[in-house]
Amino acid sequence: MDLKSNHTAPVLTDPVPLSKSRLGVHSSLFPYSTPGAAFSPSLFLTIPRKKTGILDDVRSSSWLDSMKASSPPHKKMITKAISHDFGDADVAYRTWMVKYPSALKSFEQITNYAKGKRIALFLDYDGTLSPIVDNPDSAFMSDTMRTAVEKVAKHFPTAVISGRSRDKVFEFVGLTELYYAGSHGMDIMGPVRQTVSDYPNCFRSIDKQGKDVDLFQPAGEFLPMIQEVYGTLVESTKGIEGAKVENNKFCVSVHYRNVDEKSWNLVAQCVHDTLKDYPRLKLTHGRKVLEVRPVIDWDKGKAVTFLLESLGLSKSDDVLPIYVGDDRTDEDAFKVLREGKKGYGILVSSAPKESNAVYSLRDPSEVMEFLMSLVTWKKCSAL
Repeated sequence: MDLKSNHTAPVLTDPVPLSKSRLGVHSSLFPYSTPGAAFSPSLFLTIPRKKTGILDDVRSSSWLDSMKASSPPHKKMITKAISHDFGDADVAYRTWMVKYPSALKSFEQITNYAKGKRIALFLDYDGTLSPIVDNPDSAFMSDTMRTAVEKVAKHFPTAVISGRSRDKVFEFVGLTELYYAGSHGMDIMGPVRQTVSDYPNCFRSIDKQGKDVDLFQPAGEFLPMIQEVYGTLVESTKGIEGAKVENNKFCVSVHYRNVDEKSWNLVAQCVHDTLKDYPRLKLTHGRKVLEVRPVIDWDKGKAVTFLLESLGLSKSDDVLPIYVGDDRTDEDAFKVLREGKKGYGILVSSAPKESNAVYSLRDPSEVMEFLMSLVTWKKCSAL
């Protein structure tokens, strides 16, 4: 099968916005006005089919606008801005929290609903369990965070779902008690499914501890293509100071966090010129990262559904899934929980932004506090 073509432009996609009329959220689960996503129309783009090597390709397709929109200012810039006009920033955030209440301040409400239910916990990694850092290879979680995750996993089935490769996120976390899904859910190692799998790319494997597990890789056929694109992007971006290309197995991440903003167009052009030959790959935007992914009907939301099925929790009314994440790719998981009236999405953000989540936490330190609160609540409820 020829997976390459010179005649079709790459696909750029992001989460589709939801109106409140589509959400249909049960009032007992969300007893207040529910937030609906309202992403900017500029994020839904079609790449024009023009001659390559011309920067107008990138500008006219609004890639730069999307890169800026999905790239929050550096922490130092935020601190400076807040100190310059603290009042306005504080008011804006407090107003936003009316729509997305703090999961810590709403903890009693969450646990009241959780009584008699089995909690299943899903966690993003970067920006959730670890801080966002300039060097993606240095996104280490703290020992205290690792302890919190380890403790919560003893009480609730817990999975980490990351855009990183599964092996890489396991190296960062280092806990065998968890389930891991890498490449935005395209590489899942989970419990052995008790029923015959409806997923053709799911097969039995053995983890590093010698335990039987199910390995699910819905984008398996794309692996050679992704490897090829990775090599091409490493070569084409090597002259751009600060650019870093990361191989996340079933997706390629091009980081521009350390690239001078004046050179962002060069990064975008390199990606554009590479993707023009791969119509079966798409581009999505993260936090100062361009991500090349297969065009398949799979995302973090479907990964959550798969893991719930694998855990035998998908058809039970006494299950409460909770997903904690900070990135736009986490919106797919938030959406699944909201539309299915299944559980809670918790957005980790220190700045106001629209989301399909129900609650919010400001940063990884609050995530850790939330996890430890769950542990304490579970211990007390068992007495």
